[in-house]
Amino acid sequence: MPELPEVETVRKGLENLVLGKKINEVKVYWPRIIESPNVDVFKINLIGETLEKVERRGKYLIFKWTHFDMVSHLRMEGKFEFHSSDDPLIKHSHVIFKFDDETELRYLDVRKFGRFVLLPKNTAENYKGIKKLGPEPIPADFLFEPFFEQLKKKKKAIKPLLLDQLLVTGLGNIYVDEALFRAQLHPEQEADTLTKQEVKRLHQEIINVLGEAVEAGGTTIRTYKNALGDAGTFQISLSVYGQHGESCPRCGSEILKKKVAQRGTHYCPQCQIHRKRKDK
Repeated sequence: MPELPEVETVRKGLENLVLGKKINEVKVYWPRIIESPNVDVFKINLIGETLEKVERRGKYLIFKWTHFDMVSHLRMEGKFEFHSSDDPLIKHSHVIFKFDDETELRYLDVRKFGRFVLLPKNTAENYKGIKKLGPEPIPADFLFEPFFEQLKKKKKAIKPLLLDQLLVTGLGNIYVDEALFRAQLHPEQEADTLTKQEVKRLHQEIINVLGEAVEAGGTTIRTYKNALGDAGTFQISLSVYGQHGESCPRCGSEILKKKVAQRGTHYCPQCQIHRKRKDK
């Protein structure tokens, strides 16, 4: 699943590929991918629109057209490809944006979970999925004190809290596992048992991990590639994710895998010890 670093890489690729292009026609081969408005209105409204900018909020892409904002969520395996109009249509191509220079932006999605919504210009921040997001994981937005204060009120395990996008946005399964390993915190440690020093480590490692992954172009796991067709390289830096049975790079213990919040979770049992609540 593309996470924030992968989506940011897609955003950069799209700006390089399709900025300034004007739509002649939109083809939709799987109508359920268009959340709103209805498919016919979606297609008609985009004719004649020029792409002015591509923004990102959390894992959402926001296409800034002349008169509309178009919000896109890639979900599990959605991806964009840039083609000449005479290139053969590939399987799982569900939405095609045809430009007036005989090029196309194609949205492909094996599982068909991705969604598009077309909104009035400059209203994407009010979209239901974006409105509830926490701060971006950068120092200017993701402040330590509010993060610490919110965690003190939560008795829930730290991993699902980081996955729900409310405390900080953009973290998915891969980068939560990596940030928790770096901060030496067990994924099931209850949030309200964390010391201030532990939260400081976690706060900084969330910023570090996602920043490094953005620089590396994201992590390529299985089928994911960015809009340029290039694979990210952060997977070579992964310490625990996908390393089940390998040696911990810090202490040499065997990396374990278990289900936490219904997600496959990788951790080191020696570096990330689950403390009992009374040990706070």
